[in-house]
Amino acid sequence: MVDEDYGRLEIRLAELMEEKGLNRYKLSLKAAMNWNQVNNYCTNNISRLDTFVLCKLCTVLECDIQDLLVFIPSEKG
Repeated sequence: MVDEDYGRLEIRLAELMEEKGLNRYKLSLKAAMNWNQVNNYCTNNISRLDTFVLCKLCTVLECDIQDLLVFIPSEKG
């Protein structure tokens, strides 16, 4: 069984930041996050999502969780 059999989550942080006119440095300050952590979320380089971080990002970006996370189903049916 391969993990991809269940689909994956894509984090749309970079797109939302661009829409809001924020760069990684500004977001890290507003969300009280480490720049590297913001960078990892922007590049989808996260193995486990932190719900507190997701709440901070949604608050700062004034968005809903479904704006930030997108479920990509497996191509296998």
